[in-house]
Amino acid sequence: MAQFVSITATPRAASGKGAARQTRFAGKVPAVIYGHGRATQPLSLDAKALEMALSGVEPASTLFEVTVDGKKTRALIREIQRHPVRPDVIHVDFYEIHADEKVKLKVPVHLVGTPEGVRNGGGVLDQVMREVEIEVLPEHIPERVELDVSALLIGHSVHVSNLSIPNATILVAAELTLATVVPPRAEEELAPAPEAAAEVAEPELIRKPREDEEGEAVEGEGEAAKPAKAEKTEKVEKPKGGKES
Repeated sequence: MAQFVSITATPRAASGKGAARQTRFAGKVPAVIYGHGRATQPLSLDAKALEMALSGVEPASTLFEVTVDGKKTRALIREIQRHPVRPDVIHVDFYEIHADEKVKLKVPVHLVGTPEGVRNGGGVLDQVMREVEIEVLPEHIPERVELDVSALLIGHSVHVSNLSIPNATILVAAELTLATVVPPRAEEELAPAPEAAAEVAEPELIRKPREDEEGEAVEGEGEAAKPAKAEKTEKVEKPKGGKES
């Protein structure tokens, strides 16, 4: 069932980057509303009220009732711009909708449960898609779509075709993978510490024997020991909007 959030906006006389900057200096958030052939209307929103309105909801799939000069308009958020460093919202685009007209939007996909392959097989759950695009009447917009993955084994996947969204048409290919359980990732093994090089024995001087000397020439009692090469073991680990007015 669609979730409704009410918010009050004030018309803005001026538009452009300079006017938007002045709006932010006043503790407000610049916004626009458009759709259904209406001219784009610049608005301003109270920053704290907007923060509360967005808290705990999925903005892309939430219906907003925007009140401007006492007139209420149902709208969806088409775009939220945020500050590149801080989490502050710096601009919002609202798109007006009608109750009897289907809309296209993306809804988040939430996976429910711990897969069997993770719980007992040590696998890792890899969620490939986190949202899907649907077409639906405003009153039937789901806040999110949930999919149970408890029975998923290692090497098995769930696809878009496994989703069930009442009163909505899914607009992405049914064979696309939503999530899969992959085998445990290999952990890197630390290379053993190189062994200390063997101490080189000093060779003994070999002299040439005289003719009258009996016996064989004296050989070096020991050869220089060659340094031991350190073995190196290495395992390769398998790897895994905006306009202003």
